[in-house]
Amino acid sequence: MKVSLFYLPSVGSRSEIERGMVALRGDVYDRMLREITEQAQLADALGYDSISFTEHHFHAEGFEVSNNPVMLDLYIGMQTKRLRVGQLGIVLPANNPIRVAEDIAMLDHMTGGRANAGFARGYQRRWVDIMAQQTHGIHGAQPHQHDAIDDANRAAFEECYRIIKRAWTEEMLSYEGRYWRVPPGETPWNIEATRKWGRGVENGIVKAVSVVPKPVQKPHPPIFQPFASSERSIRWCAEEGVTAVIPPLFPDYERHLAELYASVSGQPVGEGFGVLRDVIIADTDAEARDMWKQSGYFCGHEWFEPFGFSKAMQDPKTGETPDLFENSLALVGTIDTVTRQLERLQKRLPIKWIFAWMYNGLIPHERNLKILEQFWTKVVPRVAA
Repeated sequence: MKVSLFYLPSVGSRSEIERGMVALRGDVYDRMLREITEQAQLADALGYDSISFTEHHFHAEGFEVSNNPVMLDLYIGMQTKRLRVGQLGIVLPANNPIRVAEDIAMLDHMTGGRANAGFARGYQRRWVDIMAQQTHGIHGAQPHQHDAIDDANRAAFEECYRIIKRAWTEEMLSYEGRYWRVPPGETPWNIEATRKWGRGVENGIVKAVSVVPKPVQKPHPPIFQPFASSERSIRWCAEEGVTAVIPPLFPDYERHLAELYASVSGQPVGEGFGVLRDVIIADTDAEARDMWKQSGYFCGHEWFEPFGFSKAMQDPKTGETPDLFENSLALVGTIDTVTRQLERLQKRLPIKWIFAWMYNGLIPHERNLKILEQFWTKVVPRVAA
C-alpha cells in the first residue's frame, strides 16, 4: 500500500473563510504556502510516496485555491528530496493538451524524475465554462451527469489525453481530431535551420511538430484520474493503465468498481486502484471527530455537497448514508481507532493507494504535522504487519 497526500489546498481557517473573500488576502495565501511546504518536507523525510494538488479557478471563497497544480508541484519539488509531486488533477477539457504535455515533462526534468500526472474532466461550471470557452461546446459536467454536456466533456478529455501521450512518446506529432488539429492547417515554415537539423516540414508546409522535452520517466510519468466514480470512467482507466482514485462512495459500490477495474485490466482486485480518505488523528475519538466536524464535514457540507458528491455515498435501495467511520469512509479517531478503520478498509477493499485528504488551514498546522507523523509511524506499520 502506498500513501500519498492530497491537498485542495484551502486558504484560511474556518473563521477566516466565514468572513468572506478570504482568498483575496495575500498574507493568508503566503501562510498556506509556508505550511504546506513544512508538511511536505516532513512527509518527504518520513517516507510518504507523493503529494498532489487540484486545479480550480476563481475560488475567492477559500476552498481549492490551486489554479496551477504543476507550479505548486515544482514549488514543493524544489524543497523536497524524494517526495513525488503530481496533480489530482489537471482538467484536460479546459487546457491545451500540448502545453500540459510540455509542463509535466519539464516538471519531470526539474524534479529529477519525480513527476506524477493526474488528469480530470472538470465539473465546476463557473470556471470550466470560462476556461474552456474556445473548445466549442465544452462545459463542466456534474458528477453522475449523463447528457450531451457530459458526452462532450468526456470526448474532449479523451482526445486531450491521447494527444498528451503521443506528445510524450512520439518523436513527431500530427493529429486530426474533433477539437484539436496539429498542425491546424496550411502553416508555412521556410526556416533553413529546420531543413538542416529538424523535421516535420514538407515543401515549406508544417506537417508535424516535435513536442519537447520528453519526460525523464519512460514511456511517461505514472498517470492518475481523481474522483472517478462511474463504471465508464473505471473501465476507461483500466483499459488505459491509469490509476483510478475514487472519492468515498457507498461501500458495496466501491467494491464493485474495484472488481470492475480488475476484470477489465486483468490485475488482482485493488491493483491500479486508490481511495481518497480524510485522515485525522487525536488523543480521543471525540476530539478527532470534533476536528473533522470543523474541517472535513465543514468543507464537504459547504462546498462539495452542492455538487452532488454525497449522493454517491447513499444506499441505492434505502437512500440512507452509511456511518462514515464504521465503514472506513473517513479515517478519524485515535491511533487505535484509525488503525482498525484502515484494517477494515483493507479487508473490504485491498486497494493499492491511500490518498490522505489533508485539510490545511481548517486544521491547525502543528496538528497536521502531528497527524502526518502518527499516521506514518504508528498506523501504517501496524496495518502492514
